[in-house]
Amino acid sequence: MQKLNHLDYYRLPWNLADNSISWLEPTAKCNLHCDGCYRKNEDSHKSLAVIREELDTFCKLRKCDGISIAGGDPLLHPDILDIVREVKKRNLKPIINTNGLALTKDLLIELKKAGVFGFTFHVDSKQGRPHWKDRNEIDLNELRYQYAKMVADVGGMSCSFNSTIYEDTIQYVPDLIKWAQENIDIVQVIVFILYRAVNNSKVDFYIGSQKIDMGDLVYNEETTERTDILADEVVGLIRQDNPDFNPCGYLNGSEKVDSFKWLLTGRLGTKDRIFGYMGPKSIEFAQTMYHLLYGKYLAYAAPKEAGKGRSMLLFSLFDKSIRKAAKKFLANPFRLLFTKLYYQSVMIIQPVDFLEDGRQSMCDGCPDITVWNGQLVWSCRMEEQLKYGMNAKTYPKDMEVPVPLANHIEV
Repeated sequence: MQKLNHLDYYRLPWNLADNSISWLEPTAKCNLHCDGCYRKNEDSHKSLAVIREELDTFCKLRKCDGISIAGGDPLLHPDILDIVREVKKRNLKPIINTNGLALTKDLLIELKKAGVFGFTFHVDSKQGRPHWKDRNEIDLNELRYQYAKMVADVGGMSCSFNSTIYEDTIQYVPDLIKWAQENIDIVQVIVFILYRAVNNSKVDFYIGSQKIDMGDLVYNEETTERTDILADEVVGLIRQDNPDFNPCGYLNGSEKVDSFKWLLTGRLGTKDRIFGYMGPKSIEFAQTMYHLLYGKYLAYAAPKEAGKGRSMLLFSLFDKSIRKAAKKFLANPFRLLFTKLYYQSVMIIQPVDFLEDGRQSMCDGCPDITVWNGQLVWSCRMEEQLKYGMNAKTYPKDMEVPVPLANHIEV
């Protein structure tokens, strides 16, 4: 595996107080039981009053452009239309993160009327979906297309897909990249989330000075699968079929500066061909200008904006990557008049990593931060907050653990 150099890319300026996205969890209820899920599936909905409080907490503590409405599956919440309206009236983009099972065309139309900006559909082969069991990621492209086409037919909403990537499914990433290109006119973003689970073989978990058993938490799994797949590795695999594939921006780890927690690639193309990629200068310009104009960093682009790829060729004035794309596109001058050029994002997310000394490297300035007890906490570690009131610390096994008396907590 060839390691990428983080200094070659734009460090996305997102931080805890000023970010592109925040994460709202109105429900813990879900209609699927996905491998790798970090939330316990419970028949539990938050009230609208609590949801309003959490949105107000976001507005008080954090600038953001969009709100990921997640869970659980938010479409199961009886007040989902009102939740979308509450997000919208705070001048935030409501993005629904769903597995899509509960989505109908009638509900989609109502959600659009309520102000939904877009959807992120989680689809992968480890979900045990009815009628899709034992189907691989390539087979599931049929289902992905059904959701993308439904959103496109109603119109005016962004459409994204994410998939959790496991040791036995990483082989399909190039096929998913190809599928996304073939549907670049109706799919604006594709995201790969690298599988992680609590590893009990290398570290012990502590709350204060008390060792705890993480066995009760949903993301504790005794697995033989790899839990250390890196974003660099995924890029290397993609480049086997797409040698020009090149990221432009990243978010590093809280404990490891040269890791890629969120690795962004922006590409320009048509359903038949990718002409090129955004470089670090163009993504820096886009994020900086959006922040100057609107006071926040850009989360999702509307489909009509993603369809204006030709205008992005103007970035060639200061971005050599875009210059390469412009040269290929304008090799046939008639394309400027008759060929619509689309922008599409590819994101690779590398969740928590355990370092050799036991430190946990989280996403620095996490975009998926959520609210618990009036404070901002990592959404992927919510079960620890609910059970212990704080995140557990980790130490290598057999290491002598310091005893901070001020933090001594009986569990």
